[in-house]
Amino acid sequence: MRTMMIIAACLFGGMLFAQESNVEYFKKGDLVKGIFYYDNGVIQQEGTYKNGKLHGQWIAYDRDGKKNAVAYYHKGQKTGKWFFWQKDKLVEVDYNYNDIANVKTYKSENVYAIEE
Repeated sequence: MRTMMIIAACLFGGMLFAQESNVEYFKKGDLVKGIFYYDNGVIQQEGTYKNGKLHGQWIAYDRDGKKNAVAYYHKGQKTGKWFFWQKDKLVEVDYNYNDIANVKTYKSENVYAIEE
């Protein structure tokens, strides 16, 4: 399970640069917000940069626009609680300075991504 989460986290981080042609950037104070789109126009992921590094919350969506991951960065390092929605389960990964500290899996027939 831990290996699967490491692979998922690497894929999520790698997807940030996968579709440079379908991206918009907006200045927000000392942050730059990036919004990446699938070819069908649906948001693939969105988040912010600070001083050229990933910083703050990043959210990933599937091709239908459903939230499938929430991640946090601090000055380019993975930090805090990351969440991955996978069919009938929710996986919570705790990061501490880019290292996986803990992984929890919640199984349920009713696991949902909560909209903000």
